[in-house]
Amino acid sequence: MMKPSIEQLTNAPVFWKMSTRPRVKRSCETGFSLVEVSIVTALMVILAIIGVPALQAYVIESKVPKVAADMQRFVSRMKVAALGGGLAPYASVDQRALINGMRSATVVTVQGEGQKADVAHGLGGQGRGDNGTITILPDTVPGMSAGSAFRLMLTHVNHAACPMLVTAMQRMASVITVAGHGASVQVKNDLINPALSYQPVLADAQCARGDNNQFVFVFQ
Repeated sequence: MMKPSIEQLTNAPVFWKMSTRPRVKRSCETGFSLVEVSIVTALMVILAIIGVPALQAYVIESKVPKVAADMQRFVSRMKVAALGGGLAPYASVDQRALINGMRSATVVTVQGEGQKADVAHGLGGQGRGDNGTITILPDTVPGMSAGSAFRLMLTHVNHAACPMLVTAMQRMASVITVAGHGASVQVKNDLINPALSYQPVLADAQCARGDNNQFVFVFQ
């Protein structure tokens, strides 16, 4: 049997041809649908609602030991200054003493100058006026002269610091009052007979959620 020549193969009819049109490359990049975008947005909003308050509470909790240390140093300074001051060493105490004593604090901050400066505790509130600040006033030990003691009042304290700050200060304070749920309640009073020892469970029960708590500490 004879093999076909090259000429015969060349002139043979062609039954198929490769397409000369370039192939259209399908894009692998696809966008997000409106439903997918909506779901992701909703998840981000939920995480923000849950996460932001939790983060704020964590930050405030981490500040409590430092705020307590700032207050304890100030109280110790006041007691040393009162030595030899007679029966009413704190009778002339005003906000200037607190402002000067807290200038070098670590967390507690002084905003402004002079007697009208604000002392912000950093545990809630705005840190201005009577919102989130500390104030000092003379106080009285029962049976003694006015000015025989002094008080520190903290306003708009967040629940994350309650009652941790109270517990940290209870060794130095003679009287502690907490106001959160309703009227102020004494949780410690060494100036009465018999003395009311510190009640941590009672203090915790008075704490309200948010920046809605007020603490008053009396020192002699």
